[in-house]
Amino acid sequence: MGKTAVIFPGQGAQYVGMAKDFYDNFEDSKAVIDTADSVLDIDLKKICFEENEDINKTEYTQPAMVAAELAIYEHVKNAGLKADVFAGLSLGEYSALTACGAMKLSDAIKTVRQRGILMQNEVPLGQGAMAAVIATDADVIAKVCEETPGNVQIANYNCPGQIVISGETEALDKACEALQAAGVKRVIKLNVSGPFHSKMLEPAGEKLYAYLRDVEIAEDFLPYVCNADACYVTDASEVKTLLMRQVYSSVRWQQSIEAMIADGVDTFVEVGPGKTLSGFMRKINKEMKCINIATVDDLKKLEELNA
Repeated sequence: MGKTAVIFPGQGAQYVGMAKDFYDNFEDSKAVIDTADSVLDIDLKKICFEENEDINKTEYTQPAMVAAELAIYEHVKNAGLKADVFAGLSLGEYSALTACGAMKLSDAIKTVRQRGILMQNEVPLGQGAMAAVIATDADVIAKVCEETPGNVQIANYNCPGQIVISGETEALDKACEALQAAGVKRVIKLNVSGPFHSKMLEPAGEKLYAYLRDVEIAEDFLPYVCNADACYVTDASEVKTLLMRQVYSSVRWQQSIEAMIADGVDTFVEVGPGKTLSGFMRKINKEMKCINIATVDDLKKLEELNA
């Protein structure tokens, strides 16, 4: 028998109405969102469930996404899904940390609210940007970033053929021009509010680390795979430093998936809005079983998985 991993998507997958059908139908899911809502000074249920503009603002998106993901996961877990390891893309790492037992729900929600504020405020609007580079070798992209004057780096190794770069707007624009001059056919500027996972956010990472001093990390938890190093984490003393580094380091998602596969994982369950990670999985290793659970209707996929 192979192993099972539960994986959580990151910022960008959010939508109005996420997890509402779980909230309306299951008491365990409702309890998660009610608890998350009670520890913040914002109306989290309104952000998740009602038409609003705040859902796409980083400081609100982050707690809303984590609450929705964990509400879905709580019911999926209670329905019998047993995971051997957890991982999450960027923001989703906090859902993974909570699901594996390393962090309390209330602490995770308050931490990502603070994380969102710090990330949003660190770089003034317009001074940082991100772009997706399609169908290009990672080494080529890394070389262009290194040779471009200014601050620009790889932010996300999502899957073969999809890498995201991030940094100062001027430097990023020059890197995009250099990539196109080198024959790269698709470079897409992203509609984001900051240069996430770039060195420009290092001060935000340090401020987050200071905030994390008062956050309890359990000594005993199931393993999760961190973004910064794409390795299994089981030592509580490493968690806070890894979360600090994650803010300004590359998200090594492809490498994280490959590490789990090397450890014997052959089944991946994406829990939360959208199908982003399932899409990445098809490009990383299409031989793996991978399902996504975003709505109540998706629960039938669990039955098929266990059949």
